[in-house]
Amino acid sequence: MGFSDYIVYVDESGDHGLVSIDPQYPVFVLAFCIFEKSAYTDTIVPAFQRLKFDFFGHDLVVLHSHNIRKAKKEFSILQNSQVRKRFMAALTTEITNAPFTLIAAVIDKNKLKEQYAYPANPYDIAMVFCLERTYRFLQDLGQNENRTTICFECRGKKEDNELELAFLRVISGGNWFDGNMPFDIEFASKQTNSTGMQLADLVAYPIGRRTIRPNDPNPAYDVVKEKFRQSESGKIDGWGLKSFP
Repeated sequence: MGFSDYIVYVDESGDHGLVSIDPQYPVFVLAFCIFEKSAYTDTIVPAFQRLKFDFFGHDLVVLHSHNIRKAKKEFSILQNSQVRKRFMAALTTEITNAPFTLIAAVIDKNKLKEQYAYPANPYDIAMVFCLERTYRFLQDLGQNENRTTICFECRGKKEDNELELAFLRVISGGNWFDGNMPFDIEFASKQTNSTGMQLADLVAYPIGRRTIRPNDPNPAYDVVKEKFRQSESGKIDGWGLKSFP
């Protein structure tokens, strides 16, 4: 069994805890960004490296959604409104132009606690939804017989071990297909300068904001929604975006 032509990078927005839920952000979002390897290496990575060179003079900076929004650390340059305007326009252009497919799951933690006496871990729930839809996506492309690597962000040794066990249970038959999924798991730290990991980070937050305040202006989501896996009729819900419960 060889490797597939695709690679998947994963990041999250919000925390998966159910004990103390942030009233300002009561959701957990898991985002899977699926890239064709040739497009990733030939087009996407060089484009984001150029963006970094243009604004920072080097490509070592890690694009982090929180720091960009708050203009913190390396992104303190965004406190200048003109620089921020140019940077956000450039970032929006590169995300718009980047060819990738997005599959995401949003867990409403308050509803989850209300509906289930013993709710499962929101991270595990979201991962199952995303893995199943990723498998279906690859199946449609005739890539499901080959091995695909899925890269997750490190969260700590204990959490990573638990995630890996949950991941292995799902791909070994604990899924809607009742069959094996040829997925491999890898972990990377937040500071790993991976363009794919950074894109997954950038798209996750707008999805959460849109879920919480669907009627508020959300320019970032307007860009992100074009990346979702869709049905032939253009349907996103249930295909590229799963909301639960």
